[in-house]
Amino acid sequence: MSALTWAVAAVVTDGAGRVLLCRQGRGERRYALPGGRLRPGESPVRAVRRDIRAETGWDIDVVDLVGLYHLAEPGTPPAGRGGPLPDVLVHVFRARTVGSAPAGAPTGGCRLSWHDPTTLPEVLTPTTRAALADALSGRSGVVRDFPPPPAPPTPRSVPPATPATHP
Repeated sequence: MSALTWAVAAVVTDGAGRVLLCRQGRGERRYALPGGRLRPGESPVRAVRRDIRAETGWDIDVVDLVGLYHLAEPGTPPAGRGGPLPDVLVHVFRARTVGSAPAGAPTGGCRLSWHDPTTLPEVLTPTTRAALADALSGRSGVVRDFPPPPAPPTPRSVPPATPATHP
């Protein structure tokens, strides 16, 4: 089993019902929900407020917990220089912006953009796509694994036994 990293993210909406997404880096990177990692001794709610403020500049009201999303490498990841990749458990919250403008300047690394929920970008991370679908459908308390666990094998049909003939 690899190490577990605790993270937070939020489906942040504004007064017009748009969703705030973050596109990291350059090139063809996918859109993701804003968020980050928990610090030692920090609650998920406190972490999501801190991380959203730092990453986007917006203060938020946390509405509720959409769900827990577990990201794991399929199978056993090979150990690299830093060892196996960690599993990540993301607490995804539903949140609303406070005020009509960001309370501060974002501190880094992603390009923020607002999107109408009916016309979301195609290039979303799988976790973002699932969390948005859950949040926008009004679901709460969702628990998901990524990648999903393999489906159980389907039973093979066994032909009926034929009676043995004895001389």
